[in-house]
Amino acid sequence: MSKPCRRPTRVAIKKLRSEKKRQEKVLNAKRRAMGFVPTAPAPLPNSCSPFATIAEEQAAREDAVSKQMRLLRKELPALLAQLEQIPDPRDPKKRRHKLTVLLLYGLLMFVFQFASRRETNREISRPQFMTTLQLLFPEIDALPHADTLFRLLRDIDLEHLEQAHVDLVKRLIRGKSFRRYLIDHCYPIAIDGSQKLAGDTLWAEELLQRTVGKEETRHTQYFVYVLEASLAFHNGLVIPLLSEFLEHALGDSEAEKQDCELRAFVRLSERLKTLFPRLPILLLLDGLYANGPVMQRCHANHWQFMIVLKDKDLPSVWQEFNALQALQPQTLPQTWGKRRQHFSWVNDIDYAFGPNGRQHLKLHVVVCEESWERIDEQARTVTETSRHAWLSSQPLNPENVHERCNLGARHRWGIEAGFLVEKHQGYHYEHAFALDWNAMRGYHLLMRLAHVFNTLARFTRQLRSLYQEFGVRGAIAFIRNSCAAPWLDPARMRVLLAEPFLLQLE
Repeated sequence: MSKPCRRPTRVAIKKLRSEKKRQEKVLNAKRRAMGFVPTAPAPLPNSCSPFATIAEEQAAREDAVSKQMRLLRKELPALLAQLEQIPDPRDPKKRRHKLTVLLLYGLLMFVFQFASRRETNREISRPQFMTTLQLLFPEIDALPHADTLFRLLRDIDLEHLEQAHVDLVKRLIRGKSFRRYLIDHCYPIAIDGSQKLAGDTLWAEELLQRTVGKEETRHTQYFVYVLEASLAFHNGLVIPLLSEFLEHALGDSEAEKQDCELRAFVRLSERLKTLFPRLPILLLLDGLYANGPVMQRCHANHWQFMIVLKDKDLPSVWQEFNALQALQPQTLPQTWGKRRQHFSWVNDIDYAFGPNGRQHLKLHVVVCEESWERIDEQARTVTETSRHAWLSSQPLNPENVHERCNLGARHRWGIEAGFLVEKHQGYHYEHAFALDWNAMRGYHLLMRLAHVFNTLARFTRQLRSLYQEFGVRGAIAFIRNSCAAPWLDPARMRVLLAEPFLLQLE
């Protein structure tokens, strides 16, 4: 005789779902009564088209395209003037397109989120798209082939292209666009590494390598790894800043070791200090960087830092923290969003490192223990807990611990979210676009620059409602489709494009 089925019936599943919703409403009401402020963003609307007529949709498309392009055109003169100074490696007798037009074409390729050079050729060269681009950007007299851009990026000096990106961020900083989001009057910069692509072919001598697979399928794999730096603000605004590519030849040849993330951090920090010599910076780093040389470098550059401290890292620091915390507890309980938090910290912990422990640093350690409730799939109230610890360059106190930890250190995840967006939400971070080292880096830099413009558009006051209505990818697709079809009236677009644009971030 078979056993009775233990799977819940349709009626039971429906009843359980209703009970879960009811319990969630009760829990949310309890949170509101206790003064908890929810921090989750509002979901995208699940509604039909907001446009009732063709004329209404056309007006909305013209408004969206004009605002997005006015943002680009606001920074375009300075950007093109810088790009124009880049030495052109092409034969003057064979040049058909200006260097600035080629680089603008490459930038728009990522602004509109084309997946490959082949798709760019197919889509952007259509008569309607070409006519629209010439209306929006009079600098484009004719559209090049994507392979023409590849040949330029293969031979160009990319330092000038990255300098144009840096100068764009400098103009935003001078314009005080980010002043509301600073941490202790510092600009929070998150640094982390990410794999760009991997394969079994050694198509460039700069590629890193590793052995993968089990014994019977073990083989050498070659990959590209990049150390990225991005401004990561607590409102979710993440601005790509610098990219440092790891190269096999830059490793330790005497120890027969290839390049690594810590060696790349030295190069990236030197470039960051050179490009922003007087900018007050707060570095947000993961547990890999919890070591003496990294923190000493930050002190030498007059940078603040918040570094993740794992349980097994720096045992001498943990030992002193536990001993001093038992003797002189410094704590702060508070609520943040839906979570109850309990901070405890110890200042001025002496950390010795280097040969024979001759070098010393004063570190400040803070631990955050938090708990919150959620409703599980069985409609039961479950209490979740988590624990976080950081190394701080500045002493902690009840007035700054929330700002440095919750608004600063915790938002190191912003750079991880940026990787997710660039890899899986339209920018094709893991696509090489060219199997040539210099050209691949050039496409990468153009992609990061385009991400800056799209991020600014998402957070600017003029386009906020569009991105809330359609989402990020939906808004970009809305603008791209508006350019690809005969939606835009040239006369009205010239009037809209002539209006001044003031960048106001929300």
